[in-house]
Amino acid sequence: MHTQVGIIGAGPAGLLLAHLLHLKGIDAVVLETRSREDIEATIRAGVLEQGTVDLLEESGVGERMRREGMRHEGVVLRFGGESHRIPLAELTGGRAITVYAQHEVIRDLVKARLDCGGRILFGVRDVSLLDLDTQRPKLRFHDGEGALQELDCDYIAGCDGFHGVSRPSIPSRLRREFTRVYPFGWFGVLVEAPSVTEELIYAYHERGFALVSTRSPQIQRLYLQCNPNDETGHWPDGRVWEELHARLAGTDGFRLTEGRIFQKSVIAMRSFVVEPMRHGRLFLAGDAAHIVPPTGAKGLNLAVADVRLLAQALTEFYASGSAALLERYSETALRRVWRAEHFSWWMTSMLHHFHDETPFHHRLQLSQLRYVTSSRAAATMLAENYVGLPFGET
Repeated sequence: MHTQVGIIGAGPAGLLLAHLLHLKGIDAVVLETRSREDIEATIRAGVLEQGTVDLLEESGVGERMRREGMRHEGVVLRFGGESHRIPLAELTGGRAITVYAQHEVIRDLVKARLDCGGRILFGVRDVSLLDLDTQRPKLRFHDGEGALQELDCDYIAGCDGFHGVSRPSIPSRLRREFTRVYPFGWFGVLVEAPSVTEELIYAYHERGFALVSTRSPQIQRLYLQCNPNDETGHWPDGRVWEELHARLAGTDGFRLTEGRIFQKSVIAMRSFVVEPMRHGRLFLAGDAAHIVPPTGAKGLNLAVADVRLLAQALTEFYASGSAALLERYSETALRRVWRAEHFSWWMTSMLHHFHDETPFHHRLQLSQLRYVTSSRAAATMLAENYVGLPFGET
């Protein structure tokens, strides 16, 4: 087989890249180890930056997002038993976030890909990358029937996540990896209960962080800071509600409405970046190149920013023969990556209880929270980063 761009991974990065390239008449083949049913059923939260929303709409895959997504023009920081709203849209000239789950974005992109006759090869295995430093890189794999296949490409996009095969295909002597593992995780639950808030609530408490978000008018997504090695069996429903009520309690009367908990999970938290994001004719995008803690809601949005940039570079190459944007892809993408890494680290450090925390550190966190919620300049900094800096700005 032959294609112009071979894409490994049918997550948001790989699927959106294939869609953007299709709109420019560039052929691509997407390889995915899982089935379509699996990738569409993997439930993950999704907070979409303004730029992500705009790009999905401009590229023709935003119709269901507009209908079902929830636009939030503010976010709430809660500490000391009181809520403090950051008016995102007011502080950023009308920019906001949209709550629309990642698996819904994937469903929209898969449909768009298949409706236009695009190729997604599900259920492949044993993918290997060959000849990356030549003009004819290849992807070798077993297809869903077990037959060995080889795909000749002009370029390869590694969009297969942190545990994929793309990043390790860059020789270790040529890549540098930066990692920060946090000493806590998030215990997440999906709850069948009416919404108690119109906007996300980020709560700081001496017992640990908590987050309240809405999946739909009747489904809530709640998180608690926990031990990263914790297990869902350690959290019976009664303990979950007791801890949530304690961390969100206050003098203003705010109280969660309890309901049936129908999903529990533990999320580990880490920061990770690999440099460079390119080797020969292989380009990394999304979680294959970087991981952020979920506090800043940047993971999906960074993936979108990566593939937007890569699609522009590939479009320029096929239109004019110029590889200038491709040569600068890694450098340009990493500027936005490190901005998002810093913001996510900053939000995480401000809102979580650390196991070695001293009273001194606790007072510093409270001081930072008071400053962010009382200074327009500080609130604007948070708002600009949270809704996403315009593409091209880092």
